[in-house]
Amino acid sequence: MQIIIYDNAQLVAQSAANWVKELINKKTDPVLGLATGSTPISLYKQLVEQHKSNNLSFKNVTTFNLDEYHQIDPVSSQSYRSFMTEHLFKHVDIDVNNTYLPTCAVGENPRTQGLAYEEKIKQQGGVDLQVLGIGANGHIGFNEPTSSLSSRTRIKTLTQQTISDNSRLFKPGEQQPTMAMTMGIGTIMDARYVLLMATGANKANAVKDMIAGGVSAMCPASALQMHENAIILLDKAAASELSDQSYYQWADNENRKLIEHYGYFHNY
Repeated sequence: MQIIIYDNAQLVAQSAANWVKELINKKTDPVLGLATGSTPISLYKQLVEQHKSNNLSFKNVTTFNLDEYHQIDPVSSQSYRSFMTEHLFKHVDIDVNNTYLPTCAVGENPRTQGLAYEEKIKQQGGVDLQVLGIGANGHIGFNEPTSSLSSRTRIKTLTQQTISDNSRLFKPGEQQPTMAMTMGIGTIMDARYVLLMATGANKANAVKDMIAGGVSAMCPASALQMHENAIILLDKAAASELSDQSYYQWADNENRKLIEHYGYFHNY
């Protein structure tokens, strides 16, 4: 893991945008894995600004989202398709035909849909850079605690904590989904690079378990300890429970020398 700690959430977003921009500029047909939730919104704002002011083009980009609510209408304001359209897709020059989510509509078999999503990712050559957030309980995507570390795209029942955390996004009386389709932890681990963003003190315990705890299904994000190219971007609040932060800062300074010489990605 490459742990990078910034003073605030804005700098986390700027750093994440630099990683994405570097990939888009370096590879002719980049495949991005995208995430929803409050944390990535700041990243998407940065990318939209880069598109408008610095001609960052998404014409050749293919995207795969981590998850989508089960049996939700794509045009619903609560769908993750709508989220991505609102925060990124409609503001850049991406071909919406090259944007994918693990959907499962009424009458569709979740297992069949999960296998089809895995096949689509494979057909595109795999995910180059997967953007992640982390839940307060350590989940990545909708891989809740106890999820298999080798799991693939499938349907998951959400925990009460996740449902409660997401309830702020639903209006009073509006039905909130309790199940979702999600990339599995094994699917996420297949990405060539993983970029996890975490901001705020409410994520500090999960971040500590992810980085300093044992690899365990009870903290799904801890699987990233075994990823060859996992970049963890934190603000000071999210990093507040980590010990030996001076080492992370020193290691980051040394890594920056390599980045300045070779760029962000060593295999593109």
